[in-house]
Amino acid sequence: MLSQELRAATIVIIDDIGTNIRLLESSLKAFGLRYIHSFSDPVAGLDWLQNNHWDLLLLDLDMPRMDGFELLARLAPNSGQPVIILTALGSQVDRQRGLHLGANDYLCKPLDLSELVLRIRNNLQLGLTFQKLQEERDTLDQKVLERTRELQASFTSLIHTMARAAAFKDTETGNHIIRIGEMAALIARELGQPETWVEDIRLAAPMHDVGKIGIPDVVLNKNGKLTPEERELMKTHARIGFDILRNENNSAMINMAAEIALNHHEYWDGSGYPQGLSGEAIPLSARIVALCDVYDALRAKRPYKTAWTHKEALNHIVQGAGSHFDPILVELFSRLHDSLEQIIAQYQEQSEPPLKRCGLN
Repeated sequence: MLSQELRAATIVIIDDIGTNIRLLESSLKAFGLRYIHSFSDPVAGLDWLQNNHWDLLLLDLDMPRMDGFELLARLAPNSGQPVIILTALGSQVDRQRGLHLGANDYLCKPLDLSELVLRIRNNLQLGLTFQKLQEERDTLDQKVLERTRELQASFTSLIHTMARAAAFKDTETGNHIIRIGEMAALIARELGQPETWVEDIRLAAPMHDVGKIGIPDVVLNKNGKLTPEERELMKTHARIGFDILRNENNSAMINMAAEIALNHHEYWDGSGYPQGLSGEAIPLSARIVALCDVYDALRAKRPYKTAWTHKEALNHIVQGAGSHFDPILVELFSRLHDSLEQIIAQYQEQSEPPLKRCGLN
């Protein structure tokens, strides 16, 4: 006999012969199955199957409008529940075709009701086991997803902490480094970069000035113009940042951060530092961050300057196209008015830094 758990299963019968349906319904109820849905119209039966929960399908093959083979073909992509074919078509070709289309079992009419109940029991147990495994897998997947999110959040927090450590030595704010990441991700997505690359640059961009950790405070926070020697010392922050971040065993994101730290002061025309790279020899990630860094610095209010408007900052960026900045990126950047304003508004400065910048980006 069937267990209490199996008796609660939902059984669906699809057969165009009314007497067959009634015989199956009475037999199944006699064995304790309580939830039975029957259809003499296979189209209506398929619609019900696709929109409701069920545990087992008893399916005839030879039916008008839609035969059992077609119904199986339409059902297969959406169903993991067992199907038993009950049919007078007993040829090997029909049997193989039905099983190939996803049926789990095949019984020829006239039916042996005792055997049918055993087949139903076995298939319901199989379906129930599969369902429990699926639920366990989904639970495990959810736990893995939650743990991954936790690790990602911790990783992101660590990255921002590292970037802020550099910002504490300079006059930048925490929101500045967040805005740089958001703007860089916006441009990367507009360029059609893969989403993994977009997320990498979102996390990597805030670390562009991490090398300033290695610059003496007397130079980094000098309240006035730097001497030529001090300017050269200041420029070493690009190489220092690269040395801090680079590691053969690092993730793609950290490697991108090292790439950005080293190259975000390179100019499109080759007049930047530290290597004097030009054009597309400058990594794309660094070209993007260079543009975002200058734009955000112009838009931000500082003790020594007022905040520029979007139009003023954009005009400055446009004037630098082909010399300081990648002209293609500038053209794209010029079209992102609303999105840039949203980023600026979302990550407004909460307080102004107390020290004056030394005048070297």
